[in-house]
Amino acid sequence: MTQPEQPLVAPGFAVPPPPATDRFRLEPLGPQHNAADHAAWTSSIAHIQATPDFVGRSWPPSEGMTVEANLDDLRQHAEDFERRIGFTYTVLSVPEDDVIGCVYIYGSRHEPGITDVRSWVRADHAPLDTELRRVVGDWLAREWPFERVAYEPR
Repeated sequence: MTQPEQPLVAPGFAVPPPPATDRFRLEPLGPQHNAADHAAWTSSIAHIQATPDFVGRSWPPSEGMTVEANLDDLRQHAEDFERRIGFTYTVLSVPEDDVIGCVYIYGSRHEPGITDVRSWVRADHAPLDTELRRVVGDWLAREWPFERVAYEPR
């Protein structure tokens, strides 16, 4: 039997408002983003697979997945957020509010005490990758209680 996943933050910790810039903003990922999220990552599979946080990982699958399977994933991320075992944010373009990426904040499966952070942007928004990484990294350092964060440099 596997151990239940532990919350990343204390029960009383108020999850800070996500960051926003004049080019993008973050909001918690949920089922309401399914169609746009699916379109975003399936349009950029090779680009995401080449992003430092995703090289050698099983996601995104080269063959893609159905919209229904994607919805199941989004429901799981929303449940993880509610249980405080992981925090996944969609990255929305400003002012269009189009899904252009995603940020995942989870405890490391390999190193206790480490918070793993991964992010991607659509291929047609690749220049935002470095800025997203900087904004998210600053936000985590300033507003979250994580002692050690693993987030690949850009």
